[in-house]
Order: sequence, then C-alpha cells, then structure tokens
Amino acid sequence: MEPPSGAALTVVLVCLTVVTGVLDAASFLTLGHVFTANQTGNLLFLGFGVARQGGLSAATSAVSLGAFLAGAVLGARLETTLAARRRPWFPVALLAEAALLAGAAAVGWEAGPAGQSAAGRRYAVIGLMALAMGMRNVTALRVAAPDLTTTVATRAMTALVSGSVLGGDRRLGDRGGAGLRRLGTVGGLLVGGLLGAWLIGLGTRTPMVVLLAAVTVAATAFLVPGLAQGRNADG
Repeated sequence: MEPPSGAALTVVLVCLTVVTGVLDAASFLTLGHVFTANQTGNLLFLGFGVARQGGLSAATSAVSLGAFLAGAVLGARLETTLAARRRPWFPVALLAEAALLAGAAAVGWEAGPAGQSAAGRRYAVIGLMALAMGMRNVTALRVAAPDLTTTVATRAMTALVSGSVLGGDRRLGDRGGAGLRRLGTVGGLLVGGLLGAWLIGLGTRTPMVVLLAAVTVAATAFLVPGLAQGRNADG
C-alpha cells in the first residue's frame, strides 16, 4: 500500500509539521536550548558551544545531532525493507516515530526543568526525540511532497514570497497548489511552536507535551490507510 497523495497527503504532512513545532518548542524551552528536529539550529549551537559562547552546551547539541543521524539510518533501513516487501511503510514509520516519542515521555516523566534534571535522563529524552525526528525526515523525503519537509520552513518561506505577486518569479509560482503547501509548512511550524510554547507556559510538563505529540502522530498513522484507500478509489 502506497501513502496517500494530493490533498490527503498535504493534510497529513501539515499535521506532522505542527507536531514538529510543538516538539522543538518543548525541547528548546525546557531541555536546555536545543532543538530535536531543526538540526540546522543545532549545528550552529554546537559551534557556539565549542567556542564557549552564549552559555550553550556543545554536548547537548551533539547528542541531538547524533541521535537524529541515527534515526535517519534507522528510518532508511526500516522503510526500505518494508517497501521491498510491499508492506505499508508510511504508517509503520509514523507508528515507530510515535513509539519513540512515547518512550521519550516515559523516560522524562519524573524529570524537572533542564537545570534540575539529571544530565543522563535529559540526554536520553533529547536523544529519543531526535531519533524520532531523524526517522521523520526520511519519511518526508520518501514521499517527496514538494515544499513539505515537515521539519524546516526556510525554503518554503523563500519560495512562498518569491513566487508570489511581490516576488514575481514565475518558475516558483503557485502551480499545482504549491502556494498552499508552502503556506501549510510555514503556518504549521509557526502554529506548532505557538502551541508548544503555550502549553509550556501553562505549566504543562515536558513529558506531557511530548506524549501529546506521540498520540497525534499515532492517530495520523491510523488515518493513513483510509486516506490511501480513498485515493485509490478515486483513481
């Protein structure tokens, strides 16, 4: 079974983009100024930490980067194997991501804020979240939906404005709903960041926020078979 396509796939990937924003808000605000999905930021943080500037931890960024890369390897192995055996790799990948996030929530259940948690426990939470996001990036790359990476928005934001009436670049115009996909990426990440920060601001503990993200991803995975079958029926 292939993943859904068209509008159904766009909705799924935008939902996953919102989850990304929630997770990065939780990790950055409560786990020591580190991202678990936006590894571009972690590369910079790692450089800042090595230079001992800004009070940033090189070790924290390195843990996230390493786990993310391991997740990409794991995701590639899993999804390639399932696809070769004609198994439904897309929902299985999402369920694996949800399981890793649930594991992160379980590990961090008794942890306090970044400054109060044992370093080992905090690193484990960061590592499991980044591992899940590494798998997610492979999943997004495999479905190859234009402008919907689910973890970064810089390219989509650039294309959105340069292909608009203001930018006037016809090569980047709104062909095949590109504008809506780009807007979904930018808006989804912003909404996710706002939601995550709002939950943290209400006093919601980090493990609860991560668990909410896990439940959302799992629910999305269970919707995928129906969406894919609907696509096939329409075809």
